[in-house]
Amino acid sequence: MPRESKPFNSQPFDLQALADAQALVGRYMQPTPQYCWPLLCEALGTETWVKHENHTPTGAFKVRGGITYIARLLERKNPPKYLITATRGNHGQSIPYAATRHGIAVKVFVPEGNSQEKNDAMRAWGAQLEVTGKDFDLARHAAEQAAAEGRGELVPSFHDDLILGVATYGLELMTAQPDLDTIYAPIGMGSGICALIRVRDLLGLKTEIVGVVSSHADAMARSLEAGRIIHTETALTFADGVATRMPNPQAFEEISRGAARVVRVSDDEVAEAIHLLYRTTHNVAEGAGAVACAAACQERLVGKKIGVVLSGRNIDAQVFMQVLSRRTPG
Repeated sequence: MPRESKPFNSQPFDLQALADAQALVGRYMQPTPQYCWPLLCEALGTETWVKHENHTPTGAFKVRGGITYIARLLERKNPPKYLITATRGNHGQSIPYAATRHGIAVKVFVPEGNSQEKNDAMRAWGAQLEVTGKDFDLARHAAEQAAAEGRGELVPSFHDDLILGVATYGLELMTAQPDLDTIYAPIGMGSGICALIRVRDLLGLKTEIVGVVSSHADAMARSLEAGRIIHTETALTFADGVATRMPNPQAFEEISRGAARVVRVSDDEVAEAIHLLYRTTHNVAEGAGAVACAAACQERLVGKKIGVVLSGRNIDAQVFMQVLSRRTPG
């Protein structure tokens, strides 16, 4: 349980707000480490620092945003008693993790065929689940409809209060290793990479921020190439945390301005990266958690100092067993 403290005050996104967010998040969890693993460096041919967001209480970076988002809701004179959100799993753990301890009920909409173990974890943190739609974007639409009907207040997947909390991992990494040439980060709805871009700019660093998408769910990459938002028909990848078809417009704008480039990685490359991370660091990565490493393997920036964000560890056991058997889940 977090320690009691004074309320967290709403502020613009600046260094003071980021420091306040870091103090708030620090009452719930310790900073996650960034380690330079020699076998991974050998495999990639360069100095590589892994940001271990797989070491948070919910096993993913999203918990940081849930903490700040709920803290700001609680500052209201009449905070909501019921929240609604949509997820493939990690966002859907972060919100009940922070909300239910304050007596706020949370309903999470998940798509059909969602990770059973992520579903179980969301329930364990106190969420009610509603399964609907064939993918995340349809589940998100159902959540928006439920909120419009007055069944609860909608928590979006991309919001400045979420980004502020998520940015604390970027602050930890870039304070510990300010001379990184490049940081690779996954792109789902965009909170993680946008947080890194904002922190990089606030600290005045020259680090390139490189986004990574699945080649099977590349709506954001297509949008950036076209200079306008493009939706795709499908997002069929086992890396469920990046399986989105409809880019968020604000995320699109921030990534357009602040990212050096976006790299596509295949499911085969992601599976190989999960295996590589386990073999060289003995850390478990889910699909989305391994896409940054997959992109680093693809680009091989020999002679550079790079960071890769291991954004989450929440992979179903059966899927992980397939990867360790050198089979790509499908």
